[in-house]
Amino acid sequence: MKKYSLLFIFMLSVSVFAQDKPNILIIHTDDLGYHDLSITGSQLYDTPNIDNLSKESVSFSNAYSSYPRCTPSRYGMITGMYPVNENKGNLGAIPEDKNMIKQFVNAGYNTSYVGKWHLGKGKSNPDKFGFSHIYAAGEAGSVGSRFYPFNTKKNGKPAKYDVPNVKEDGKVGDYISDMLTSEAIKFIENNPKNKPFLAVLAYYSVHTPLEAKEEDKLRNKKQLKTIDFGDTPEYIKEGEGRRKMRQDDPDYAGMVENIDENVGRLLQTLKDMGIAKNTIIVFSSDHGGLSNDGHKGERHLATTNLPLKAGKGHLYEGGIRVPLFIKWPKELKPKKDEKSIVLGMDIFPTLLDLAIDKKVDGLDGQSYASVLKGKDNWKDRTVYWMSRKARPHSTGDSKAIAVRSGDYKLIQFLETKNVELYNLKKDISEEHNLAEKESAKTAQMLQLLKNWKKEMLVPERLDVGKKPKGDKKGKIKNQ
Repeated sequence: MKKYSLLFIFMLSVSVFAQDKPNILIIHTDDLGYHDLSITGSQLYDTPNIDNLSKESVSFSNAYSSYPRCTPSRYGMITGMYPVNENKGNLGAIPEDKNMIKQFVNAGYNTSYVGKWHLGKGKSNPDKFGFSHIYAAGEAGSVGSRFYPFNTKKNGKPAKYDVPNVKEDGKVGDYISDMLTSEAIKFIENNPKNKPFLAVLAYYSVHTPLEAKEEDKLRNKKQLKTIDFGDTPEYIKEGEGRRKMRQDDPDYAGMVENIDENVGRLLQTLKDMGIAKNTIIVFSSDHGGLSNDGHKGERHLATTNLPLKAGKGHLYEGGIRVPLFIKWPKELKPKKDEKSIVLGMDIFPTLLDLAIDKKVDGLDGQSYASVLKGKDNWKDRTVYWMSRKARPHSTGDSKAIAVRSGDYKLIQFLETKNVELYNLKKDISEEHNLAEKESAKTAQMLQLLKNWKKEMLVPERLDVGKKPKGDKKGKIKNQ
């Protein structure tokens, strides 16, 4: 009897300990720009649920994606590493001690990934990376249509990649973001009461195709009639193409607002279950909004990131600055952090630190738990970006590398060698190039970039999980 009593006490203590760990819900949007929310300045996009979440969170004014496009940005977040490979990487080659999701699994978490994965297949599937519940997550970067049957475009042609699960589970009239939210809610509701969960809900919105529900589209058409854009032009020439200067697309507005409605559903679920207080909620985006086109031809552009410059694909603020809100009522006091510089690759190291007091060595990303708790600020942090896979034909950007250190940001264009230096505290729109005027600062920032490239552009980073391929000079080719 004594042996069984001790076993029971041990099991009970393990159960109680597991219940004390916070649940984690990451809401990750696709192509949502920093100013695509009413809380950050949009006149058209009405987002009351996300706005309230922001007010109840630690919100960051200087939060960035790790890359200005989908796949490398997501790789940076899921691995905690700079995505200098600029590809899917090779998640299957990451050792378990550096796999952050498996750290949560080993700590007793039930894990879920719903929505856009876009990080490879086979050994790089989400189940191989540590997620036990997976839905609508595969190679696809977008859906063919936001409406059932989802994997067929409006013109009747099939999408390049099928989004799994949704066609089989859906019916005529279903909308993809609603289905993904329902699946995430089902996972949360069915999660064992004595087991904490880590759930990622990665929407395919607001990426193209731009298709809103008819009622949302009509509502925004009506609202647009009340907005005066003054003398702001619809487009200006920028980069290899144009930049859109107005938020005036009713479909895009409807997609943003649908995400907001679904965020409201998620928050209400947590409240109804009585677990909101001990659930960490992270809301963010993979990069800036699609506001620019390129030299191949004019494309439909739905939003602008004003007053930020440029958008998706570019290393200007419009391409990499993102909304970031982190809520944990049990431990974090709501505030707006207007100083600290944080990146997408910091998210999981921070969550590991907050939730299970765990640190993983050898990552580029860092935990900003102390910043969230008001014990520190990262206003003088130095961070980097590299984009050598530019798309001048479609988004108008050029190959470039950038560094931000404190208030200053420097961009070096790799083909022309042109350099631009900005003081973001004084010039958030990046209109005044200080490279010549502040030559000493320019030289200092260029040296930072040189040192960083020397550390990063090495075979083990550029050819993740592959045998390095060298040219005749022994240099490593970017894959």
